[in-house]
Amino acid sequence: MLFMPAPVLRALSLALLGLCVALGAARADLVWTPATGWRIEGGALSGLTGANGNRALKMMNDARKAEERGHVLSAIHAYQKVAKEFASSIYAPEAFYRIGQLRLGRKQYYKAFEAFQSEIARYPNEKRFSELIGEEYKISSMLLDGARNHIWGVIPGFRSTERAIAYLAVVVQNAPYSDYAPLALMAEARGSEKLQNTEDAIDALDQMVNTYQESVLVPFAYLELARMHASLVEGAYYDQAETREAITYYEDFMILFPGDSNIGKAAQGLDTMKRVLAESKIKIGDFYFLKRDNYTAARVFYNEAITAYPDSEVASRAKLKLAAVEAKASGTLAPAPAAPKKKHFLLF
Repeated sequence: MLFMPAPVLRALSLALLGLCVALGAARADLVWTPATGWRIEGGALSGLTGANGNRALKMMNDARKAEERGHVLSAIHAYQKVAKEFASSIYAPEAFYRIGQLRLGRKQYYKAFEAFQSEIARYPNEKRFSELIGEEYKISSMLLDGARNHIWGVIPGFRSTERAIAYLAVVVQNAPYSDYAPLALMAEARGSEKLQNTEDAIDALDQMVNTYQESVLVPFAYLELARMHASLVEGAYYDQAETREAITYYEDFMILFPGDSNIGKAAQGLDTMKRVLAESKIKIGDFYFLKRDNYTAARVFYNEAITAYPDSEVASRAKLKLAAVEAKASGTLAPAPAAPKKKHFLLF
């Protein structure tokens, strides 16, 4: 193990402190006013010195002047040069931000999103991080609601729900602990359902309720999960896995959020799903009773129908069928009347 003398340790500590102070100064704010142009406030470092610093500042001012005059494309190109040539300076994040805003104004939603994402990826410690996430969420939401990306800022392109969903996933990945993450997952579920990708919608909602349990959107997510599982139910003759999932989410909703205004809707949905499940059990019981004379299996499924939806009309029918099974099993079931014999007539 290497031991350092105390004077060396103190020197290193002072050096680190100086570095922290320098980094704090480097995190200055870049402010623009018509009178002074761009200037640095709250710090002394721009990441550039000498001729490079003067050149970068001049390019930023020229870009902003073009922007103010309405020469948007010229401004975008100038900001792009700043972001490329002076990537390590304080001007680069601002250049990406201005590009994003200008692209957004031209309804070039894809390129605007790319500009904001470039700023987030390259400068994650920026003070405006939350604002950038908000801009990305706004673009995603507009595309989800049918906004069209404009090619060259002029020609409306096709609507793209798929692109909106992909952007929403990026929002969640960028800021999983932000207020935008649960909103993005809810929107992602809505978009997936719009594309009839119900399973993807369920996955997004499932992630939402399991990851963001404190969100005010959780009750609605539970109800949506129940509804979507119910939408996959094909009827009493088919597999009832989705029916059981829907029942679980309806029951969880009613237990966890008893005072919610949608409690009546949940109760109605729960009754419908229980009825489907109970009907399915009766149909399977009928198969074993009427087609296979398997009284044991028939009893099991009729009893499951009663358990699935007790105190219902379906349960009453299941009880009658159970009585019929017991009667036939014990041999006391009255035989069915014989079919009348056909009469034959002789024609002479």
